[in-house]
Amino acid sequence: MDLKAETRDFLTTRRARITPDRAGLPAYGTNRRVPGLRREEVAMLAGVSVDYYTRLERGSLGGVSEEVLEALAQALQLDEAEHRHLFDLARAANASGAARSRARRTPAPVLRPAVQRILDAMDGAPAFVRNGRLDVLGTNTLGRALYAPIYDSPERIANKPVNTARFQFLDPDAAREFWGDRYDRIAHDAVAILRAEAGKNPFDSALTALVGELSTRSEDFRRLWASHDVRLHRTGTKVFHHPAVGRLELDYEALELPADAGLQLNVYTAVPGSSSDDGLKLLASWAATRATEADGAAAEGHGVQAGAPAGSPGPTGRPTTIPTEKDL
Repeated sequence: MDLKAETRDFLTTRRARITPDRAGLPAYGTNRRVPGLRREEVAMLAGVSVDYYTRLERGSLGGVSEEVLEALAQALQLDEAEHRHLFDLARAANASGAARSRARRTPAPVLRPAVQRILDAMDGAPAFVRNGRLDVLGTNTLGRALYAPIYDSPERIANKPVNTARFQFLDPDAAREFWGDRYDRIAHDAVAILRAEAGKNPFDSALTALVGELSTRSEDFRRLWASHDVRLHRTGTKVFHHPAVGRLELDYEALELPADAGLQLNVYTAVPGSSSDDGLKLLASWAATRATEADGAAAEGHGVQAGAPAGSPGPTGRPTTIPTEKDL
C-alpha cells in the first residue's frame, strides 16, 4: 500500500464531509470551491499552521506527535474507527526499514488446534474465526452450515480459506440472495474492514493481492474502496437468507483472540423462542442430514469423501442438492 497516497486520500475525504456549519464555523460567501472545509479551516481547528497541515494532507505523517494527531482527529470529527486508522497510518509512516521488512516476512496467523476445539465445543451457535483480510480460517458445524453459500461459491479458491469479500464482490448474485436487502450495507462494511486492515498492516502482501484482484474485477469494490471509510466489527445484528432454512436474524459478537494477533472469533445467536431460534435448530438438522448423505455417498463409491463437512460440493465441484424445510 502507498502510505502517502492512503494518508492523503483519507484526510481529504474526511475534510470534504465536514461543512463549516457542522464544524461551528461561519461560512463566508456562497461560492465555496470545496464541498467541505478548506485546508486553512482544518488547520485553525487543529491549532497548526496551514503549511504544516498541508504537509500532513500530502501524506507526510513521519514524526507527527500524538498531540497533533489527536487535535487533527478532533478537528475532522473522526469516529473511533477513523481515529484508530489515523494512528495506524502514523505508526506505519514512522516504522523503520527493518520493521517494514520484518512485517513483510512475518507469516500470517493460523488457527491453532485449541481454538478449533473451542469452536467445536460451541454446538448451539454458529461460530467462526477470521483474520483481518476476511479469510474464514475455521468454523464449527453450525457456522459451516450457515456459510454454506460462501463455501459452495464457484469463486472459492481450492485449498485456501474461503473469503467473504471474494464472495461478496465476485459472486454478487449469490451474495444478494444470501444478504437480501442488506447487501449494500454488508458490501460497504466488508470494504471498510479491509481498509482498516490495510492501515494496520500496510505491508501485508496477501491483502494487497486481494485488494488488487477485487479492484480489477468488481466496479462496486472500486467505488467503495475509493470512499476510504473504515469500520470496527464488534457487535450487531445480521439477517441471512439461507437456501435451506430461510430468513435468520442473528445477533453477533466479535471477540479478539489475544494470543493470536489479528484473529477474531465471531459468534451468532438468536433470540430464544424466536423464529430465527427455530431456524438455527432446523439448520443443525440440515447440517446433520448433509453429513449423513456425504458419508453414505462415500460408502457407495460416489466420489464424495467420507466425513466431508456439511455442505461440501459434490464430485463435479458444485454443491449437492439442498433439502428444503419440508424435506426435513
